[in-house]
Amino acid sequence: MMSERSGSLQSLRRTNQERLFSLLLNRGPTHRAELARLAGVSRTTVSTIISELLERNLVIETEPPAGKRLDGRAREVLTINPAAGAAAGLDFTLRNIDVFITDLAGQPLGNAGATIQADASWTDRAAAALALLDNLLDEARLSRPDLIGVGVGVPGQIASATGTVGPSLPGQAWVGVNVPHEFGQRLNVPVLVENNTRLESVAEIMHGAGRGAQNLFYFGLSSGIGTGMFFNGELYRGAVGGAGELGHMSVDIDGPACPCGNRGCLIQYAAVPAILETLRPRFGAEVTIEEILDAADAGDRACAGVLSDAGQLVGRVLANICNLLNPERIVVGGELARAGDILLNPMRTSLQRYAMALSREVELVPAQLEHGSRAGALGGAALVLRETPGLASILLRGAALT
Repeated sequence: MMSERSGSLQSLRRTNQERLFSLLLNRGPTHRAELARLAGVSRTTVSTIISELLERNLVIETEPPAGKRLDGRAREVLTINPAAGAAAGLDFTLRNIDVFITDLAGQPLGNAGATIQADASWTDRAAAALALLDNLLDEARLSRPDLIGVGVGVPGQIASATGTVGPSLPGQAWVGVNVPHEFGQRLNVPVLVENNTRLESVAEIMHGAGRGAQNLFYFGLSSGIGTGMFFNGELYRGAVGGAGELGHMSVDIDGPACPCGNRGCLIQYAAVPAILETLRPRFGAEVTIEEILDAADAGDRACAGVLSDAGQLVGRVLANICNLLNPERIVVGGELARAGDILLNPMRTSLQRYAMALSREVELVPAQLEHGSRAGALGGAALVLRETPGLASILLRGAALT
Protein backbone atom coordinates (compact mmCIF):
# COMPACT_ATOMS: atom_id res chain seq x y z
CA MET A 1 0.00 0.00 0.00
CA MET A 2 2.81 2.41 0.90
CA SER A 3 4.49 1.61 -2.41
CA GLU A 4 1.29 2.42 -4.32
CA ARG A 5 0.88 5.69 -2.41
CA SER A 6 4.51 6.62 -3.07
CA GLY A 7 4.07 5.83 -6.76
CA SER A 8 0.93 7.96 -6.93
CA LEU A 9 2.67 10.91 -5.27
CA GLN A 10 5.63 10.62 -7.65
CA SER A 11 3.24 10.49 -10.60
CA LEU A 12 1.38 13.58 -9.34
CA ARG A 13 4.65 15.43 -8.78
CA ARG A 14 5.85 14.57 -12.29
CA THR A 15 2.53 15.71 -13.75
CA ASN A 16 2.78 19.04 -11.91
CA GLN A 17 6.37 19.47 -13.09
CA GLU A 18 5.34 18.97 -16.71
CA ARG A 19 2.33 21.26 -16.31
CA LEU A 20 4.40 24.13 -14.91
CA PHE A 21 7.19 23.62 -17.41
CA SER A 22 4.74 23.54 -20.32
CA LEU A 23 3.20 26.80 -19.12
CA LEU A 24 6.63 28.45 -19.15
CA LEU A 25 7.36 27.05 -22.61
CA ASN A 26 4.10 28.35 -24.05
CA ARG A 27 3.65 31.63 -22.16
CA GLY A 28 7.20 32.86 -21.68
CA PRO A 29 8.22 34.83 -18.57
CA THR A 30 5.66 34.27 -15.80
CA HIS A 31 5.38 35.13 -12.08
CA ARG A 32 5.14 32.34 -9.51
CA ALA A 33 1.67 33.43 -8.39
CA GLU A 34 0.42 33.40 -11.98
CA LEU A 35 1.89 29.93 -12.51
CA ALA A 36 0.04 28.63 -9.46
CA ARG A 37 -3.23 30.12 -10.69
CA LEU A 38 -2.86 28.82 -14.25
CA ALA A 39 -1.79 25.33 -13.16
CA GLY A 40 -4.42 25.06 -10.43
CA VAL A 41 -1.88 24.15 -7.74
CA SER A 42 -0.78 25.77 -4.48
CA ARG A 43 2.02 28.32 -4.27
CA THR A 44 3.87 25.86 -2.03
CA THR A 45 3.78 23.25 -4.81
CA VAL A 46 5.02 25.83 -7.31
CA SER A 47 7.83 26.89 -4.95
CA THR A 48 8.98 23.30 -4.41
CA ILE A 49 8.99 22.38 -8.10
CA ILE A 50 10.55 25.63 -9.28
CA SER A 51 13.36 25.32 -6.71
CA GLU A 52 14.34 21.99 -8.24
CA LEU A 53 14.11 23.32 -11.80
CA LEU A 54 16.27 26.31 -10.84
CA GLU A 55 18.82 23.97 -9.29
CA ARG A 56 18.88 21.86 -12.48
CA ASN A 57 19.34 25.06 -14.51
CA LEU A 58 16.24 24.32 -16.60
CA VAL A 59 14.54 27.51 -15.39
CA ILE A 60 16.04 30.91 -14.63
CA GLU A 61 14.81 34.10 -12.96
CA THR A 62 14.85 37.32 -14.96
CA GLU A 63 13.58 40.88 -14.78
CA PRO A 64 9.98 40.97 -16.05
CA PRO A 65 8.90 42.73 -19.24
CA ALA A 66 7.18 46.06 -18.57
CA GLY A 67 3.74 44.54 -19.08
CA LYS A 68 4.33 41.87 -16.44
CA ARG A 69 5.39 44.04 -13.49
CA LEU A 70 3.29 43.50 -10.37
CA ASP A 71 2.04 46.59 -8.50
CA GLY A 72 4.64 48.69 -10.27
CA ARG A 73 7.50 46.61 -8.86
CA ALA A 74 10.00 44.61 -10.87
CA ARG A 75 9.74 41.30 -8.96
CA GLU A 76 11.48 38.50 -10.89
CA VAL A 77 9.68 36.26 -13.32
CA LEU A 78 10.50 32.69 -14.24
CA THR A 79 11.41 31.63 -17.75
CA ILE A 80 12.88 28.60 -19.51
CA ASN A 81 16.66 28.69 -19.62
CA PRO A 82 17.43 29.23 -23.33
CA ALA A 83 20.56 27.11 -22.92
CA ALA A 84 18.61 24.10 -21.62
CA GLY A 85 18.46 22.59 -25.10
CA ALA A 86 18.80 23.28 -28.81
CA ALA A 87 16.45 22.89 -31.77
CA ALA A 88 17.51 22.26 -35.37
CA GLY A 89 15.91 22.78 -38.76
CA LEU A 90 16.93 21.08 -42.01
CA ASP A 91 15.49 22.39 -45.27
CA PHE A 92 15.81 20.64 -48.65
CA THR A 93 14.99 22.22 -51.98
CA LEU A 94 15.90 20.94 -55.44
CA ARG A 95 19.48 22.22 -55.34
CA ASN A 96 20.02 23.54 -51.83
CA ILE A 97 20.38 22.21 -48.30
CA ASP A 98 20.05 24.61 -45.36
CA VAL A 99 20.58 23.96 -41.65
CA PHE A 100 19.76 26.18 -38.67
CA ILE A 101 20.16 25.63 -34.93
CA THR A 102 18.62 27.80 -32.20
CA ASP A 103 18.36 27.84 -28.43
CA LEU A 104 15.05 27.37 -26.62
CA ALA A 105 14.22 31.07 -27.01
CA GLY A 106 14.51 30.67 -30.79
CA GLN A 107 17.73 32.70 -30.93
CA PRO A 108 20.20 31.57 -33.62
CA LEU A 109 23.19 29.50 -32.57
CA GLY A 110 24.43 28.88 -36.11
CA ASN A 111 23.41 28.22 -39.69
CA ALA A 112 24.98 26.84 -42.84
CA GLY A 113 24.05 25.75 -46.34
CA ALA A 114 25.32 23.80 -49.33
CA THR A 115 24.33 23.14 -52.94
CA ILE A 116 23.71 19.66 -54.29
CA GLN A 117 23.06 18.09 -57.67
CA ALA A 118 19.41 18.22 -58.69
CA ASP A 119 19.38 14.45 -59.29
CA ALA A 120 20.97 13.55 -55.91
CA SER A 121 19.20 10.81 -53.96
CA TRP A 122 17.45 11.51 -50.67
CA THR A 123 20.10 9.49 -48.81
CA ASP A 124 22.86 11.70 -50.23
CA ARG A 125 20.89 14.79 -49.29
CA ALA A 126 20.33 13.50 -45.76
CA ALA A 127 24.00 12.66 -45.30
CA ALA A 128 25.07 16.12 -46.50
CA ALA A 129 22.60 17.83 -44.15
CA LEU A 130 23.69 15.80 -41.13
CA ALA A 131 27.33 16.64 -41.84
CA LEU A 132 26.41 20.35 -41.85
CA LEU A 133 24.42 19.88 -38.64
CA ASP A 134 27.30 18.15 -36.85
CA ASN A 135 29.69 20.95 -37.86
CA LEU A 136 27.30 23.60 -36.54
CA LEU A 137 26.79 21.74 -33.27
CA ASP A 138 30.54 21.41 -32.86
CA GLU A 139 31.03 25.14 -33.46
CA ALA A 140 28.39 25.88 -30.81
CA ARG A 141 30.06 23.42 -28.42
CA LEU A 142 27.04 21.14 -28.55
CA SER A 143 26.39 17.60 -29.74
CA ARG A 144 23.45 15.58 -31.02
CA PRO A 145 22.24 14.56 -27.52
CA ASP A 146 21.72 18.28 -26.78
CA LEU A 147 19.03 18.49 -29.46
CA ILE A 148 15.42 18.40 -28.29
CA GLY A 149 14.15 17.85 -31.82
CA VAL A 150 14.66 18.47 -35.53
CA GLY A 151 12.24 19.99 -38.05
CA VAL A 152 12.74 18.85 -41.63
CA GLY A 153 11.41 20.64 -44.70
CA VAL A 154 10.99 18.88 -48.06
CA PRO A 155 9.10 19.69 -51.28
CA GLY A 156 5.66 18.25 -51.95
CA GLN A 157 2.65 17.10 -50.00
CA ILE A 158 3.19 15.18 -46.77
CA ALA A 159 0.76 12.73 -45.21
CA SER A 160 -0.06 14.06 -41.74
CA ALA A 161 -0.63 10.60 -40.25
CA THR A 162 2.73 9.11 -41.24
CA GLY A 163 5.11 11.88 -42.32
CA THR A 164 5.57 10.14 -45.68
CA VAL A 165 6.09 12.39 -48.71
CA GLY A 166 3.30 11.85 -51.20
CA PRO A 167 3.37 11.65 -54.99
CA SER A 168 4.61 14.91 -56.38
CA LEU A 169 5.93 16.38 -59.60
CA PRO A 170 8.54 14.31 -61.50
CA GLY A 171 12.11 14.28 -60.20
CA GLN A 172 11.45 14.83 -56.49
CA ALA A 173 13.91 12.76 -54.45
CA TRP A 174 11.72 12.48 -51.35
CA VAL A 175 8.62 10.81 -52.79
CA GLY A 176 7.66 7.78 -50.69
CA VAL A 177 10.18 8.52 -47.92
CA ASN A 178 8.97 8.40 -44.30
CA VAL A 179 11.02 11.39 -43.20
CA PRO A 180 10.43 11.28 -39.41
CA HIS A 181 11.37 7.59 -39.31
CA GLU A 182 14.51 7.92 -41.43
CA PHE A 183 15.88 10.99 -39.65
CA GLY A 184 14.73 9.72 -36.27
CA GLN A 185 16.85 6.60 -36.76
CA ARG A 186 19.86 8.70 -37.68
CA LEU A 187 19.49 11.31 -34.92
CA ASN A 188 17.63 9.53 -32.11
CA VAL A 189 15.54 12.65 -31.36
CA PRO A 190 11.94 13.63 -32.18
CA VAL A 191 11.63 14.63 -35.85
CA LEU A 192 8.86 16.74 -37.41
CA VAL A 193 8.45 17.02 -41.18
CA GLU A 194 6.76 19.78 -43.16
CA ASN A 195 6.50 21.17 -46.64
CA ASN A 196 9.20 23.80 -47.32
CA THR A 197 6.77 26.65 -47.75
CA ARG A 198 4.94 25.90 -44.53
CA LEU A 199 8.27 26.06 -42.70
CA GLU A 200 8.93 29.46 -44.28
CA SER A 201 5.52 30.56 -42.99
CA VAL A 202 6.42 29.35 -39.48
CA ALA A 203 9.65 31.37 -39.63
CA GLU A 204 7.74 34.48 -40.73
CA ILE A 205 5.07 34.23 -38.03
CA MET A 206 7.70 33.62 -35.34
CA HIS A 207 10.51 35.92 -36.51
CA GLY A 208 9.40 37.96 -39.51
CA ALA A 209 6.54 39.80 -41.20
CA GLY A 210 3.88 37.54 -39.68
CA ARG A 211 4.61 38.36 -36.04
CA GLY A 212 1.48 39.21 -34.08
CA ALA A 213 -0.93 37.83 -36.70
CA GLN A 214 -3.39 35.11 -35.73
CA ASN A 215 -4.91 34.56 -39.17
CA LEU A 216 -2.11 34.60 -41.71
CA PHE A 217 -1.76 33.56 -45.33
CA TYR A 218 1.82 33.14 -46.51
CA PHE A 219 2.81 32.16 -50.01
CA GLY A 220 6.13 31.85 -51.78
CA LEU A 221 6.67 32.71 -55.44
CA SER A 222 9.67 30.65 -56.52
CA SER A 223 10.03 27.66 -58.84
CA GLY A 224 6.75 26.56 -57.29
CA ILE A 225 3.94 28.39 -55.48
CA GLY A 226 3.09 26.96 -52.08
CA THR A 227 1.41 28.37 -49.01
CA GLY A 228 1.38 28.28 -45.25
CA MET A 229 -1.89 29.14 -43.49
CA PHE A 230 -2.48 29.99 -39.84
CA PHE A 231 -5.97 30.06 -38.34
CA ASN A 232 -6.25 31.37 -34.77
CA GLY A 233 -2.48 31.03 -34.46
CA GLU A 234 -2.39 27.36 -35.50
CA LEU A 235 -0.74 26.03 -38.66
CA TYR A 236 -3.35 24.51 -40.97
CA ARG A 237 -2.49 21.36 -42.91
CA GLY A 238 -5.85 20.07 -44.11
CA ALA A 239 -7.55 16.74 -43.50
CA VAL A 240 -4.59 14.58 -44.54
CA GLY A 241 -1.80 17.13 -45.04
CA GLY A 242 -2.57 18.28 -48.57
CA ALA A 243 -3.57 21.91 -47.94
CA GLY A 244 -1.82 24.84 -49.54
CA GLU A 245 -1.15 23.90 -53.18
CA LEU A 246 -1.91 27.36 -54.49
CA GLY A 247 0.35 26.87 -57.51
CA HIS A 248 -1.90 24.12 -58.82
CA MET A 249 -5.09 26.14 -58.66
CA SER A 250 -6.36 26.36 -62.22
CA VAL A 251 -6.72 29.92 -63.51
CA ASP A 252 -7.52 28.88 -67.09
CA ILE A 253 -9.23 25.55 -67.76
CA ASP A 254 -8.21 25.84 -71.42
CA GLY A 255 -4.61 26.63 -70.53
CA PRO A 256 -1.54 24.44 -71.10
CA ALA A 257 -1.28 21.01 -69.49
CA CYS A 258 0.58 20.93 -66.18
CA PRO A 259 2.72 17.98 -64.99
CA CYS A 260 0.31 17.70 -62.03
CA GLY A 261 -2.43 16.56 -64.47
CA ASN A 262 -4.41 19.80 -64.36
CA ARG A 263 -4.59 22.56 -66.97
CA GLY A 264 -3.82 26.27 -66.71
CA CYS A 265 -2.30 26.11 -63.21
CA LEU A 266 -1.17 29.37 -61.60
CA ILE A 267 2.39 28.05 -61.53
CA GLN A 268 2.41 28.14 -65.34
CA TYR A 269 1.88 31.91 -65.33
CA ALA A 270 3.39 33.36 -62.15
CA ALA A 271 6.26 31.12 -60.95
CA VAL A 272 9.93 31.67 -61.75
CA PRO A 273 10.07 29.25 -64.74
CA ALA A 274 7.08 31.00 -66.34
CA ILE A 275 8.66 34.44 -65.92
CA LEU A 276 11.94 33.23 -67.44
CA GLU A 277 10.20 31.51 -70.35
CA THR A 278 8.30 34.68 -71.23
CA LEU A 279 11.46 36.82 -71.25
CA ARG A 280 13.93 34.43 -72.90
CA PRO A 281 13.20 35.74 -76.41
CA ARG A 282 14.45 39.13 -75.21
CA PHE A 283 17.32 38.10 -72.91
CA GLY A 284 18.44 34.70 -74.21
CA ALA A 285 18.11 31.11 -73.06
CA GLU A 286 20.57 31.45 -70.15
CA VAL A 287 18.93 34.40 -68.43
CA THR A 288 18.49 34.04 -64.65
CA ILE A 289 15.74 35.34 -62.42
CA GLU A 290 18.29 37.52 -60.61
CA GLU A 291 19.08 39.24 -63.92
CA ILE A 292 15.37 39.74 -64.63
CA LEU A 293 14.76 41.28 -61.21
CA ASP A 294 17.81 43.53 -61.51
CA ALA A 295 16.66 44.68 -64.96
CA ALA A 296 13.16 45.44 -63.68
CA ASP A 297 14.60 47.41 -60.77
CA ALA A 298 16.75 49.38 -63.24
CA GLY A 299 13.66 50.37 -65.22
CA ASP A 300 13.39 47.72 -67.94
CA ARG A 301 9.77 48.02 -69.05
CA ALA A 302 9.50 44.50 -70.48
CA CYS A 303 10.62 42.89 -67.21
CA ALA A 304 8.43 45.17 -65.14
CA GLY A 305 5.47 44.43 -67.39
CA VAL A 306 5.82 40.66 -67.09
CA LEU A 307 6.14 40.91 -63.30
CA SER A 308 3.14 43.27 -63.17
CA ASP A 309 1.03 40.82 -65.19
CA ALA A 310 2.00 38.02 -62.80
CA GLY A 311 1.12 40.21 -59.83
CA GLN A 312 -2.31 41.05 -61.24
CA LEU A 313 -3.12 37.39 -61.80
CA VAL A 314 -1.92 36.36 -58.34
CA GLY A 315 -3.92 39.24 -56.83
CA ARG A 316 -7.08 37.93 -58.46
CA VAL A 317 -6.46 34.49 -56.94
CA LEU A 318 -5.74 36.09 -53.56
CA ALA A 319 -9.05 37.95 -53.74
CA ASN A 320 -10.82 34.57 -53.88
CA ILE A 321 -8.67 33.34 -50.97
CA CYS A 322 -9.63 36.43 -48.94
CA ASN A 323 -13.32 35.96 -49.72
CA LEU A 324 -13.05 32.36 -48.51
CA LEU A 325 -10.67 32.61 -45.54
CA ASN A 326 -10.58 36.31 -44.54
CA PRO A 327 -6.95 36.47 -43.32
CA GLU A 328 -5.76 39.58 -41.51
CA ARG A 329 -2.37 39.55 -43.23
CA ILE A 330 -0.86 38.13 -46.41
CA VAL A 331 2.92 37.70 -46.55
CA VAL A 332 4.59 37.27 -49.93
CA GLY A 333 7.89 35.37 -49.95
CA GLY A 334 10.08 33.52 -52.41
CA GLU A 335 12.52 34.74 -55.04
CA LEU A 336 10.00 36.91 -56.88
CA ALA A 337 9.20 38.89 -53.73
CA ARG A 338 12.53 40.63 -54.34
CA ALA A 339 10.75 42.58 -57.08
CA GLY A 340 9.02 44.60 -54.35
CA ASP A 341 6.27 46.99 -55.38
CA ILE A 342 6.78 46.23 -59.09
CA LEU A 343 5.07 42.94 -58.27
CA LEU A 344 3.19 43.75 -55.08
CA ASN A 345 1.35 46.92 -56.13
CA PRO A 346 -0.43 45.23 -59.08
CA MET A 347 -1.18 42.37 -56.68
CA ARG A 348 -2.75 44.78 -54.17
CA THR A 349 -4.75 46.57 -56.89
CA SER A 350 -6.14 43.31 -58.24
CA LEU A 351 -6.98 42.04 -54.74
CA GLN A 352 -8.86 45.26 -53.96
CA ARG A 353 -10.71 45.03 -57.28
CA TYR A 354 -11.96 41.48 -56.88
CA ALA A 355 -12.30 40.88 -53.12
CA MET A 356 -15.51 41.69 -51.27
CA ALA A 357 -15.61 44.77 -49.03
CA LEU A 358 -14.82 43.19 -45.64
CA SER A 359 -12.45 40.63 -47.12
CA ARG A 360 -10.26 43.24 -48.77
CA GLU A 361 -9.36 44.74 -45.37
CA VAL A 362 -6.12 42.78 -45.36
CA GLU A 363 -2.45 43.73 -45.17
CA LEU A 364 -0.32 42.47 -48.05
CA VAL A 365 3.37 42.72 -47.18
CA PRO A 366 6.68 41.24 -48.37
CA ALA A 367 8.40 38.61 -46.27
CA GLN A 368 11.05 39.99 -43.92
CA LEU A 369 13.21 36.87 -44.05
CA GLU A 370 14.68 37.23 -47.50
CA HIS A 371 14.93 34.31 -49.90
CA GLY A 372 18.33 32.74 -49.29
CA SER A 373 18.30 33.60 -45.56
CA ARG A 374 17.55 29.96 -44.74
CA ALA A 375 14.03 30.84 -43.66
CA GLY A 376 12.81 27.28 -44.17
CA ALA A 377 15.50 25.85 -41.90
CA LEU A 378 14.81 28.54 -39.28
CA GLY A 379 11.14 27.60 -39.53
CA GLY A 380 12.06 23.96 -38.94
CA ALA A 381 13.75 24.85 -35.66
CA ALA A 382 10.80 27.07 -34.69
CA LEU A 383 8.38 24.22 -35.46
CA VAL A 384 10.25 22.02 -32.98
CA LEU A 385 9.66 24.59 -30.23
CA ARG A 386 5.99 25.04 -31.21
CA GLU A 387 4.82 21.49 -31.88
CA THR A 388 7.12 18.76 -30.55
CA PRO A 389 4.87 16.33 -28.64
CA GLY A 390 5.83 16.02 -24.97
CA LEU A 391 8.53 18.69 -25.20
CA ALA A 392 8.29 19.43 -21.48
CA SER A 393 8.88 15.75 -20.69
CA ILE A 394 11.86 15.62 -23.04
CA LEU A 395 13.50 18.61 -21.39
CA LEU A 396 12.73 17.45 -17.86
CA ARG A 397 14.36 14.10 -18.58
CA GLY A 398 17.47 15.76 -19.96
CA ALA A 399 20.14 17.91 -18.40
CA ALA A 400 20.95 21.58 -18.87
CA LEU A 401 23.65 22.38 -21.37
CA THR A 402 25.42 24.88 -19.14
